[in-house]
Amino acid sequence: MAAATVYEADAEAVVRRITPPLDRARHNGQAAVIGGCREYTGAPYFAATSALKVGADLSHVFCTKDAATVIKSYSPELIVHPILEESYSVKDDERASVSSKILTEVAKWMERFDCIVIGPGLGRDSFLLDCVSNIMKHARQANIPTVVDGDGLFLITNNLGLVEGNPLAILTPNVYEYKRLVQKVLNCDVSEETASEQLTALCQKIGGVTIMRKGKADVICDGKTVTQASTFGSPRRCGGQGDILSGSIYILGTALHRVK
Repeated sequence: MAAATVYEADAEAVVRRITPPLDRARHNGQAAVIGGCREYTGAPYFAATSALKVGADLSHVFCTKDAATVIKSYSPELIVHPILEESYSVKDDERASVSSKILTEVAKWMERFDCIVIGPGLGRDSFLLDCVSNIMKHARQANIPTVVDGDGLFLITNNLGLVEGNPLAILTPNVYEYKRLVQKVLNCDVSEETASEQLTALCQKIGGVTIMRKGKADVICDGKTVTQASTFGSPRRCGGQGDILSGSIYILGTALHRVK
């Protein structure tokens, strides 16, 4: 692999550049998080709330019925849609009709969204993942920027066609998620000696996507340029930080939406 030049990002300058100015004649758009099931209710809340904190006017969560009441109780600011279903609640002969109903419901809202986040608190139920796959396909057809995190990365690692060749897709893998992606796509192990070159090759092989590899220094690549943000944050890496990041990337998604 050819050597790649790594540029250090001026994080504050980047955020200032892509943040839309407050203007009475404009709005800052809407974000949607697709995730939240019986086991995981905090992750979609953190992602949706962080989108609000960075400037979204409205933030939606599409989750299972079991998760909806819990997420609603966290905050009155979120618009919660209890429409997703897991295998245990759907009969085998009803799966096709239920899946179609879920997609129809989400599609009614899709044109309002400037960015969607797939994965926080999603879980790995097979029927739920199939439904989310259909939602991702619809979002792509509608040219909606899509951030993929958490179990959304598990989904796309096993179905790369969901993001292949999509310049509006942003993947945010942690160490373990990145390892699975590299093994799946490049058929090799992660190499720290050629980290930037390997990240570039991964983006190019998938085609068009932007990947933010989270770590001691976050490294970002679109297949052409490699940039790292090594500004030191909290040394405590607790659960929920990745969800906050995925929701915050909404602001980049809105920037992509404005220029697409």
